[in-house]
Amino acid sequence: MGPRVASGVGLVARGARPRCDGDVLISVLMPYRDAAATIEEAAGCVFEQRGVDLELIAIDDGSSDDSQARIARLAARHRAVVMIASAAPGQPGVGVAGALTIGLGVARGDLIARMDADDRCAPERLRKQCAALAADPALALVATQAEGFPAAHVGPGMAHYLRWQNQLITPADHARELFIESPLCHPSVLMRRAALAAVGGYRDTGGPEDYDLWLRLDAAGYGLAKVPEVLFGWRHRPGRATFSDPRYARARFVAAKAPHLARRVRALGRPLTVWGAGPTGKRLARALEPFGVCAERFIDIDPDKIGRVARGAPIVGPDELQPGRETIVVAVGSRGARALIRPRLAAAGMREGRDFVCAA
Repeated sequence: MGPRVASGVGLVARGARPRCDGDVLISVLMPYRDAAATIEEAAGCVFEQRGVDLELIAIDDGSSDDSQARIARLAARHRAVVMIASAAPGQPGVGVAGALTIGLGVARGDLIARMDADDRCAPERLRKQCAALAADPALALVATQAEGFPAAHVGPGMAHYLRWQNQLITPADHARELFIESPLCHPSVLMRRAALAAVGGYRDTGGPEDYDLWLRLDAAGYGLAKVPEVLFGWRHRPGRATFSDPRYARARFVAAKAPHLARRVRALGRPLTVWGAGPTGKRLARALEPFGVCAERFIDIDPDKIGRVARGAPIVGPDELQPGRETIVVAVGSRGARALIRPRLAAAGMREGRDFVCAA
């Protein structure tokens, strides 16, 4: 069956669809803007999914190229495709959060998957994620491990980030590391629509819309997990939004985590000590203050800092740890610092999640 106009909203193609978990429908949200060079490959990966019942919601956020025409041609040949325009061609778009919210408004599935128009994934991706969700009702979402491509564009920093992210599999892993960085590759996730709705869906906060969502799901008591297989290819290229858009600047991530981290510190019920009196620690301490959490001490290993004051609080050395009398937030920006600090805190009888939280 070829595409047809659906109530002026978009183009729809219907056809035979495979099943996943009975009659559960997966709605795949794919926002795009000027993605003609890659959108057919990305959409093709959706069409090739095995063992699932799905629809593809393609949201054009103001493209000025022929991306929409390419999707229309694919819609003529493939199973359920819904085409939406969130902005007029060539005009400023509504952004990722806005486009996803529009897509959710027409999606019919109880499960919501993400896909970007320049990425790729394995044919068994959604089937395995669906099975993982079915096995654990406490999960809000399941992502997959991811690899960056092409290799020439994956620098050392991104490679390090992917290695860290791919080590996080269980809900406990994600809850432990959540305040360090966004622990999930956003376009790789499959989410329960009910959980997404329960926390208010996507929000445009001027910061990272995905990290904001993960933090709210965690705060609501939901679990986050991954299928422990590399089933997703995350395309990287110079100038991509991850590196150039001010919404994804480091300061925006700190602002996103601050209210949730402050809630966690207050729940532990002890005075706050920040391990790290450098720029990372002081920046985080400053971000927590509007939420009623002020550092009473800083810990640092630099002898030039010990004995000084940061944000009105004394800086002391690690030998002055007070197990059971303080909550420590580890906020040291140097790579490898966590691997040294965690064992030291554990040796002092402090348990992660109860006595200390890593946040950088």
